[in-house]
Amino acid sequence: MSRRRSAARATAPAPRLLPSSPCPCGLPASYAECCGRLHRGQAAATTAEALMRSRYSAFAARDEAYLLRTWHPDTRPDSVDFDPGLRWLRLEVLSGTEGGPFHAEGTVAFRAHYTEGREEGVLTEHSRFVRYEGAWVYLDALSLG
Repeated sequence: MSRRRSAARATAPAPRLLPSSPCPCGLPASYAECCGRLHRGQAAATTAEALMRSRYSAFAARDEAYLLRTWHPDTRPDSVDFDPGLRWLRLEVLSGTEGGPFHAEGTVAFRAHYTEGREEGVLTEHSRFVRYEGAWVYLDALSLG
């Protein structure tokens, strides 16, 4: 979900998420009770959708450590290039296949709404997740058509 930009751009401070802030993933819970637990390592995603939601929230919070930790080592980049002008606004989960507590892989299709400066945009992705050493991790994005 990170769009590639020149490394020369300065990185703006991460958006401030308070424990009481609504969770960026869109579920009706505070950040501390929802994705914040996963970001802090107090809980693990039990489904592919839960991991995808927590990764969206990590992009919104610019939590590079969590994103890298939940990326499959075969496809993981060395770093995450956050665009300082990009602000993630909301997430829509469109569909999913498998990805439950007893599955080894799953997919989640979603739309992530953002602003970049004064422009609004939507990123649509169909993500693939697999279990790696027992934990859900992001593998890659599938073609949308």
